[in-house]
Amino acid sequence: MDGSGRHMGGTGSGEGFWQRLSETDQALLRATGSLAHYRSGAVICTEGEPATHVFILMTGWVKVIAVTRDGREFVLALRGQGDIIGELGEVSGYRTASVLAVDEVRSLLIQRAKFDGFLSAHADANREYRRLVTQRWGQANSTLLSRSTTTGAQRLADMLLDLAQRHGIVSAGQVDIEMPLSQEELASFVGTSRSTLTRALDGWRRRGFIQTSYRRITITDADSLRRIAHRSPPGA
Repeated sequence: MDGSGRHMGGTGSGEGFWQRLSETDQALLRATGSLAHYRSGAVICTEGEPATHVFILMTGWVKVIAVTRDGREFVLALRGQGDIIGELGEVSGYRTASVLAVDEVRSLLIQRAKFDGFLSAHADANREYRRLVTQRWGQANSTLLSRSTTTGAQRLADMLLDLAQRHGIVSAGQVDIEMPLSQEELASFVGTSRSTLTRALDGWRRRGFIQTSYRRITITDADSLRRIAHRSPPGA
């Protein structure tokens, strides 16, 4: 947290792929790809289809989902400005999940072959990309392990802190987070029931840890959420 009205992130794992690139590499990627616009609710890509493109989000939010055989939808990830999606398709050549626009989305759309060529020719960008993919694999493994060793409230606190680090806006010692998911989707995301999620949020509001409004959560006491999530303070 370094000032009023600024993104929380910094450098490293708290930033999306786009923010990790130099201005020169950003300009090259813009020239390589094309801008695509998606309305709220639009299907950006579908699980199982060929992974012919990667997407870098310029504005808006998307949710990465899996659908069970009986039609139930589970939220696997939430991606926002600067995040790359479709990166795991390079392993199998096919989409590993479906991606839906949560609100109005503007994305840089880049053919997979051209993106691979860009990475091969630009070592710094390639290093950041490989680092990000490694982090996402690690996060996926950690998520699976945490479902059996943590409570819903712990996972919710951890998710809010992660969103604050990646996309939060700091002002007057508080961190403002846009929250595009419904409570039902948020509960699915952190692997808990809606009633557990509601109790946690209500309790944190009463204790002054957070404030909530339409599509927005403000963290007013990040240290308390870190204790709930069993996280160490920054720099520890």
